[in-house]
Amino acid sequence: MAATKKKVVRKAKEGERIRQVAAIPFRLNERGDIEVMLVTSRTTKRFIVPKGWPMKGKSGRKAATIEAQEEAGVLGKTLKEPAGTYSYWKRLTNRFVRVDVVVYLLAVTEELASWQEAKRRQRAWLAPEDAAMLIDEPDLSTLLKNLKVPQPAPA
Repeated sequence: MAATKKKVVRKAKEGERIRQVAAIPFRLNERGDIEVMLVTSRTTKRFIVPKGWPMKGKSGRKAATIEAQEEAGVLGKTLKEPAGTYSYWKRLTNRFVRVDVVVYLLAVTEELASWQEAKRRQRAWLAPEDAAMLIDEPDLSTLLKNLKVPQPAPA
């Protein structure tokens, strides 16, 4: 993690765009309405989507899937095409850097009772409109409000 932060600071100083990947875990409730899962951040405890740095040798989609498992304790199928992007200011030790985030939708098939970051995070299932109100990043909030997930084909 420390090496990643150093690399991020170096890239930011060189004027490079910093990138992350994120997952929006979703499910359909009993009424067939979409619900999304948000998690709290480790430090500020505000609601966010599971996200992290790209992983060497893994696609953005795969990295987003891993982040969702580690941060939110969910397993499922991550859709191939990104759902969208957003940008935010990431707080580092002595500065802020602008980060561009590619967001993938993750159709949740299993919610784990215990997971890697369970002791440091809370998670909540919400209607996309409610989730959008809790999110600080305007572009992510808009993405949640306008969320379109593929509906399963009728049996």
